[in-house]
Amino acid sequence: MNAFIAVIINGHPAYLDFLPKSLLLMIVISLLIASFYIIHRLGGRHWAFVYVALIPFLNWSFGIIPEFQIVAPDATFSKGISLHPMTIVTGLVFVVRDFVQREMHSRVLICMALAIGWSFFYAWPVIALASGIAFAVSETFDWLVYTFTKYRLSTRILISSAVAAPIDTSIFLYGADLAQQMEFGLEPGNTLHLANWIVFIIGKMIGAFVISNAVRRQEDAGRINPHEA
Repeated sequence: MNAFIAVIINGHPAYLDFLPKSLLLMIVISLLIASFYIIHRLGGRHWAFVYVALIPFLNWSFGIIPEFQIVAPDATFSKGISLHPMTIVTGLVFVVRDFVQREMHSRVLICMALAIGWSFFYAWPVIALASGIAFAVSETFDWLVYTFTKYRLSTRILISSAVAAPIDTSIFLYGADLAQQMEFGLEPGNTLHLANWIVFIIGKMIGAFVISNAVRRQEDAGRINPHEA
């Protein structure tokens, strides 16, 4: 039971120490139920719930799960090249958002707001701020591209992800770089540099390519309407 409570309230974050654990649990469960109701009431179903849960989870993971180094610092890459294990999953967020829009149309923006709001509870605040801004900006561009282009669904998924991924990566790496400077006194450019930027985008686009290809096969087989909004 204690483990369940710890998961629900995120291990009792320090900035909420003034609240009794039982009261905090009640508040969090009430807000989770309210979020569920809002999403369902607005027409969101499976993809919407996955989307709203996925963003806080990813933001939490970036503060907990360490990056692994692909290339050690050397004469060519002075900062080295690192990659977070969840980077490819981050790329899937843009694709999931596209599916949510098929369910909810422009109401997907409310899901975006809910997901970013929950990120500030379940993630390290600095990471939540950086990734929250990154998600908000990139997802807005993703929504614009997906909404106003007339390509088939699989193509829209790929184009919207290609537009959103560089924006998201730039803002997030800038925030993560700044956080490392503030928290650990590292030099500027410890995270935000060209090699990391390229690797992060490639990682995110791999997920988009996989899903887009799968959707295209479904379109060609007549199982999905390629021009459904």
